[in-house]
Amino acid sequence: MTMLLQTMAGSPFGGAEEFFVRLACGFQRAGVDQHCVVRPNEGRNPVLAVNGVSFDELPFGGRFDLRTPWGLRQQIRKHKPRIVLTWMNRASRMTPSGDFTKVARLGGYYKLKNFSDCDHLIGNTKDICDYLVREGWPSDRTHYLPNFVDATPGIAIDRSEFNTPKDAPLVLGLGRLHQNKGFDTLIRAIVDVPDAYLWIAGAGDLKDDLLKLSGECGVADRVRLLGWRRDVANLFATCDVFCASSRHEPLGNMVIEAWANGKPVVAQASQGPVQLITQGESGLLSPLEDVPALARDLRTVLDDKTLSDTLSANGRAAFEADFTEDVVVARYKTFFDEVAR
Repeated sequence: MTMLLQTMAGSPFGGAEEFFVRLACGFQRAGVDQHCVVRPNEGRNPVLAVNGVSFDELPFGGRFDLRTPWGLRQQIRKHKPRIVLTWMNRASRMTPSGDFTKVARLGGYYKLKNFSDCDHLIGNTKDICDYLVREGWPSDRTHYLPNFVDATPGIAIDRSEFNTPKDAPLVLGLGRLHQNKGFDTLIRAIVDVPDAYLWIAGAGDLKDDLLKLSGECGVADRVRLLGWRRDVANLFATCDVFCASSRHEPLGNMVIEAWANGKPVVAQASQGPVQLITQGESGLLSPLEDVPALARDLRTVLDDKTLSDTLSANGRAAFEADFTEDVVVARYKTFFDEVAR
């Protein structure tokens, strides 16, 4: 019998997918008896293997995919898990219920119909948990368990690799090149942050649109799109300030990552950053879509070394209190003990 079976389909890139890998590896280090069933992925699955995480691959395809539901039933028969933890809509729909505790982990405001046969739901923010209860999910089967991030220090990148002066103020943005991430707002704000360069690490369909916008705003010479990167700690080690520019962000995982790496955070006031950041103490929050306010906050942090150091220190303290691997994995283990059949 296996204590825990995890099922995760996931996109090629994404914050939830990256956290799944961190959590599975954290469980492994903590001695949790687990097995994972995942979609093939050249970036994530080798990391699972190197860290000793046991897993099998299934396609998690569309409506005509009969192999995955059959394969999941076989995996459940083989491992006889006490708990099955599913990640997001597709894996939750395809994973059958049975003689085990079925739990779904949600990182967004998803429709509950995808999780109707679950025994418990995990939200990675308190606001998501509040949403689940408002939608009719029982409060005693709703659980807040946050994410954690890797706090291993990075090594600064040679800025010349991306044609950036070594002494120029450097702003970092991270995430999919998607409308929700607000990189268009950030690019417009950079217009009014003199001499600052902007690095955006991420992949997505908006690459050409963002490049075009940079040209229209007259900052193409100061904006660099780096593509999807796995050396996030090195990017943090290189930048001067991290900007969480999302107009829609349930969690704001990158805020926690910036805190862990000792960088000051400037953010638009979307759901996740508002829940995490104490204004003026662990970061600066500007109203959504307010380009002048975002630019002003970036200039303030870049120009005021004392404020920058204060935001960095308070952010690091918030990370150590609630978002380290040891703290979060321990909370998951306590939860498993409480709900396991």
